[in-house]
Amino acid sequence: MISAEKIKNLRIKTGAGMMDCKKALQEVNGDLESAVDWLRKKGISTAQKKADRSASDGLITVAKENNLACIVEINSETDFVARNEDFQNFCNLVSKTILSNKIDNIDDLMKTNLESSQSSVSESLTELLAKIGENILIKRLDFIESDKNIFTQKYIHNSVNENSGKIGVLLSIRYDNSNEKLDSFTKNLAMHIAAMSPKSIDVNDLDKELVEREKNIFQDQEKKSNKPDEIKEKIINGKLNKFFSEVCLLKQDFVMENKTKVKDYINTFEKENNCNIEIQDYFIYKVGETS
Repeated sequence: MISAEKIKNLRIKTGAGMMDCKKALQEVNGDLESAVDWLRKKGISTAQKKADRSASDGLITVAKENNLACIVEINSETDFVARNEDFQNFCNLVSKTILSNKIDNIDDLMKTNLESSQSSVSESLTELLAKIGENILIKRLDFIESDKNIFTQKYIHNSVNENSGKIGVLLSIRYDNSNEKLDSFTKNLAMHIAAMSPKSIDVNDLDKELVEREKNIFQDQEKKSNKPDEIKEKIINGKLNKFFSEVCLLKQDFVMENKTKVKDYINTFEKENNCNIEIQDYFIYKVGETS
């Protein structure tokens, strides 16, 4: 009988999956060092070394099912692996695991069995890492569970399949009168978000530290000026308003009609379709971004 403690120690030592460690120990009658050699001969223990390498490519996967939706970034070292069928299948299974178990954080995800598997996501990840030969990292995820009158929309840019690509957007809106145009309307909004990368829905949602940093920069720029203080203040406020129009979704120029603000695009849709629309939340992921 191989103890769980021995399996754990072998996993820590080699980075191999639980089932591989158990099998290795069984093959060598429980001897830890011999089990390490057994795994090395099988090419499995290379996983731990690979896990130290930088992973900045990969895929964004966005999935929807009924009132559940998620977006997840899984990184690889190269685009070559991102186009590998096994890697793409793993991304798809991870997204299904998130939805099936309503997971909203990576720690819980790693401990949960991968969809259609008896192995945890962590174990399956280690096995895939050993098989493919590159470091693979589940970097981040977000999960949405919607109630009635919440519509979720997904968008994939530079897609490699229906659910995965290099840029992903997950958008949720509240509406009070559904119609057949809602899907194309929200798809346009999601495409805009992918193109313009807003930092918030509106000014009040913007990170206060970011606003203060920008304001300090504008104030420093005006310090050298000989203009009266009230003029300086107007200039600073003007620069702030321009900044808001660049980073706040509702204030941005709509990419498909650049003389129209996103807020005006939404208002027009509301009037034409006798409904009220409110953006609840959105997530935009770009492969490899640091922030």
